[in-house]
Amino acid sequence: MSTGDVRRAVEQKPVVVVGQRGCCMVHVARRLLLGQGGNPAVLEVGDGTDPATLVAALRSEDITTKGVVDVVVDACGLAAAFPVVFIGGKLVGGLDRLMAMHIAGELMPVLKQAGALWSEEPCFSDQSSTLDDPCHPSP
Repeated sequence: MSTGDVRRAVEQKPVVVVGQRGCCMVHVARRLLLGQGGNPAVLEVGDGTDPATLVAALRSEDITTKGVVDVVVDACGLAAAFPVVFIGGKLVGGLDRLMAMHIAGELMPVLKQAGALWSEEPCFSDQSSTLDDPCHPSP
C-alpha cells in the first residue's frame, strides 16, 4: 500500500487505522473504535514500512498531523510503532494515545465531531453496501 493510498483513505474516511499486516495491535485499535460506535477503515502496510516515514510523508501533504511528534517519537526518544490512527483527517497517534483518549473520555467527542459514529437510527439503503461503511457506500 502506497503513501498515496493512505492519504486518500485519511481524506475520505472518518476513521483510519494503519498498521502492519497481521498485527494484533491493529485488531485492538479496531475493536476499541468499533466498541465506541466507530467503523474504522483498516489499512495494512508491508513489513518494511516505517511509521515515522509514513507519517512524515503524510505530513508534507495537506493532511493535518497535529501531534505528529507523539507518534514519531515516544517519551523515551524511540521510534514509535504501528498502528497509527487518524480521526477526521487528523493524526491521533498510536494505540497508546487512542487508549489514553478513551480513558480520559476524549475519544467519543472526537469521533462525534468527525462524523465517525454510526447513526442512532437503523440504516436502510437501496444501494449495495460495503464492509467499510454500509450506510454510505463508496461510489
